[in-house]
Amino acid sequence: MALSDELIIGPDRTGRVVSLRDGLVVAGLPDATLRLACPEGEILPGAVCAHTHIYSGLVPYGMPAPAEAPQNFLQILRRIWWRLDRALDADTLRAAAEDYVAKALLAGTTTLIDHHESPSLIAGSLAILAEVCERLGMRALLCYGATERNFGADEAGRGLAECESLVDTSLVRGLIGLHAGFTVSDETIRAAGELARQRKTVLHVHVAEDNADVADARARGYRGPLERLRSLDALVPGSILAHGVHLGADEIHAANAADCWLIHNPRSNEGNRVGYAKVLGGGRRVALGTDGWNADMAEEQAALDRLGRQNDDKTIGGRLAAGQRLVAERFGAATAALAPGALADLVIRQNGRVRHVLVGGRLVIADGGLVTGSMEEIAETARKQADRLWKRMEAL
Repeated sequence: MALSDELIIGPDRTGRVVSLRDGLVVAGLPDATLRLACPEGEILPGAVCAHTHIYSGLVPYGMPAPAEAPQNFLQILRRIWWRLDRALDADTLRAAAEDYVAKALLAGTTTLIDHHESPSLIAGSLAILAEVCERLGMRALLCYGATERNFGADEAGRGLAECESLVDTSLVRGLIGLHAGFTVSDETIRAAGELARQRKTVLHVHVAEDNADVADARARGYRGPLERLRSLDALVPGSILAHGVHLGADEIHAANAADCWLIHNPRSNEGNRVGYAKVLGGGRRVALGTDGWNADMAEEQAALDRLGRQNDDKTIGGRLAAGQRLVAERFGAATAALAPGALADLVIRQNGRVRHVLVGGRLVIADGGLVTGSMEEIAETARKQADRLWKRMEAL
């Protein structure tokens, strides 16, 4: 079903009818238009994962534990995730992306906002991710997280150049990425802000995920990591700030003033033992991400509900829906889900299970199965490439 096709969906069990044309929701179409019936289902907006790492897609296929168990956040990065991203090559990245994207679609997630890193494969890495998303039918916001942690300023420059190289399409849009402030110089941060403005897009960056980021910013003479971004003219309006666990109330106020998005990643924060981001309750635009965990947003929402109760946080409502507004903003669409002018990204659930998924008006999941590829073949390739990836990690 091409993006230019016209389609009527419904009525569903609630009586809702949604009409689609050219990848958007429209007010109505003639009765003779092709119709997707769902009398026992319910039409819902597609879920958005507002911050993730698609490159982690092979982790469920038996990633070995580090030789020495990490004791803090920086050790987790150095002994696990920074070794994984350095080991990626084109084949392992493609396999990870196919598996992650396909499973996200099967879970009813229609957009991934990705933050990518593969220091041994910078040039061309975003093209691989974009091709997989286009082929399988996932909407995506992509960037390379520029860093200096392996090869210095040259590495950061190549990361920003990779962001600049991405060509926008109807499904894929580019952002400008920084890994985190504590892995880059002031010059790289300033350059990222300038590039985001030149490209008329926004920054996507980890901010205050752990106290190490705060301590680093203060050691450089700033009050904190967000103040550092603002001082270097890189707090571009509308930017996407992942985590924010250790931001102060004044920094949340500054993020609000810049219309920035703050992304809560509850499962990751819990797993990395960095704390619960209760401070995000003061945020005006807070969405929900997974930080590389699977993109089943029902699972992330359940974790948010559980951790919210444990931390007596009564401000967590609406974060999943906020992601839909974030995506609509970047694609210039109406922000009210399923209203005329909104992106034609929707899910039909039946008895609580995902039955059909459409992205940009294209049917990508039908009767609970992947239309745009073979899940069996994708999983088999992922298993084979995962074995290669663990051997490459071991050799580092």
